[in-house]
Amino acid sequence: MDRAGLADFLRSRRDRLQPTDVGLAAGRHRRTPGLRREEVAQLAAMSVDYYTRLEQARGPQPSRAVLTGIARALRLSDDERAYLFHLAGQQPEPPAGPPQDVPPSVLHLLDRLDDTPALVLDAKFQVLAWNQLAAALITDFSAEPPRERNLLRRRFLAPPGSACRRYDDEETIRFGQEVAADLRAALARYPDDPGIRELLDELLAGSPEFAQMWAAHEVRVQRTMCKTVNHPVVGPIDLQSQMLLIPDRDQRVVLYTAVPGTSSHEALQLLKVIGTQDLTSAERYAH
Repeated sequence: MDRAGLADFLRSRRDRLQPTDVGLAAGRHRRTPGLRREEVAQLAAMSVDYYTRLEQARGPQPSRAVLTGIARALRLSDDERAYLFHLAGQQPEPPAGPPQDVPPSVLHLLDRLDDTPALVLDAKFQVLAWNQLAAALITDFSAEPPRERNLLRRRFLAPPGSACRRYDDEETIRFGQEVAADLRAALARYPDDPGIRELLDELLAGSPEFAQMWAAHEVRVQRTMCKTVNHPVVGPIDLQSQMLLIPDRDQRVVLYTAVPGTSSHEALQLLKVIGTQDLTSAERYAH
């Protein structure tokens, strides 16, 4: 165990955080940057004295549970978490599950992309964030329960012919094969995550198509998405999709674009005007 290195690392990580970064009130009369020791101890569910001794390089070797609490309190990335465990003389455990918090800078990016539909997905294709044009293109995710904001549930468990299946047949099949392989890769990264297990069990029980694809034992991380959307108001839209990785969150920003000057580009511009208003009104506008 590297006590001095651990102490330096804890102090440096604590100093870079502000109370608002971890959901605490900023308060007044803060003479030093970063969080206070008692705030970190509170977030990590340990005594202030124990945490203080760790920062003073005079504490005992922390347990895995203590290190996990500290990593959560200090909002450590996967790499930082592994380094914390290394300093403490422990082997890091695999992450409990896909992170759900989207970095503020990414949320700001989505707000700025008013001409481009954009989503943020976690490792199990849960939609964590979206902009207004993505809601107009796919669905108003804010009107759905969080559990239903999942592209795999929409792809495999939605009734045939529903609005959730707006992709052409060939791309639908290819997309299904790719996301099944991607989910297997996610299961390997997060073997103890109950959310992934629940999703997998539900897909296997509710979709013979998914069960057949899962039985192929393909394992790969997806880099592309379906590119043709059959929208109920503006019709087919041919899209190019790009994925921007957020490595420290194991998240992906999916951007949908259309070639300027094409009917698909005009359809996106129309969706920007229509937004997520009532489909009946939107159809009248489109006509």
